[in-house]
Amino acid sequence: MQNLLNFLAKYHHWLIFLLLEVVSVTMLFKYNSYQGSVWISSANTVAGHIYEWQSGMEQYLSLKEQNEQLTRRNLELTRRNNNLRQNVLRLSAHPEDADRAEFDSLSQYMLIEGRVVHSTTDRTDNLITINRGTADGVQPDMGVASGLGIVGVVYQCSSHYSVVLPVINPRSRVSCAIRGKDYFGYLGWDGGNPRYAYVEGIPRHAKFSPGEWIETNGYSAIFPAGVTVGQIVSIQDSPDGMSYRLKVQLATDFTCLRDVCVISDKSFIEQSRLLQMARDSLEIMKNQNK
Repeated sequence: MQNLLNFLAKYHHWLIFLLLEVVSVTMLFKYNSYQGSVWISSANTVAGHIYEWQSGMEQYLSLKEQNEQLTRRNLELTRRNNNLRQNVLRLSAHPEDADRAEFDSLSQYMLIEGRVVHSTTDRTDNLITINRGTADGVQPDMGVASGLGIVGVVYQCSSHYSVVLPVINPRSRVSCAIRGKDYFGYLGWDGGNPRYAYVEGIPRHAKFSPGEWIETNGYSAIFPAGVTVGQIVSIQDSPDGMSYRLKVQLATDFTCLRDVCVISDKSFIEQSRLLQMARDSLEIMKNQNK
């Protein structure tokens, strides 16, 4: 104790100097908007690099499991692609036209590969950070998927990082349908286990059973049709009794999510501009009627 007191007595002027420096810097960034914005931007960049380094270490340690998942997924996709191609060629009178239609459909989309550098699964308001941003072609409202299924929608972007609103966030709403059927609803999550979500709005006359798959239906510019969502676990009535509520086991395991792809639709910008023009026109008409 005496040694501590002697140390404080000897260096008290340096300690007071450091304390005043901390207080002055805190006041500078807290009460000045420009300096505060610089601090927040720098802190986000540093945090992004730290998260990326941490994610790289975790990804290296989980390579075996990731390779097993990719192998299973590749086998499934190969099987589905062969079956679909055979069906199209069998039904088409001109195979060359079927090949051209397949190419045109796929060329509409571009995949931007990325890696998860930070994510949460145990909160109500879960978010995911990936190491791709506007410099890589990513924009808000683009869809994000993994090798196994849907992940979420891009929420905010900086130059080199993006924040994704995953489907395990109560604010997420994704249009989807039962595979092979026309019945569709909206995928949502109400907290709890990150492996399960719910599809609302399936009509009462729909015919299906547990074990069938849910996938995106392509009714929006965010996701193309056919991206796997998950598998039906159980069927419940909606609170109003007018439709079904399906409990779905998500295909993507968010607790070990590492590699993702941002889905860039070449018509996305055009559709976004058209939608913004429509909103602006409605706002002008609304102001004129006042």
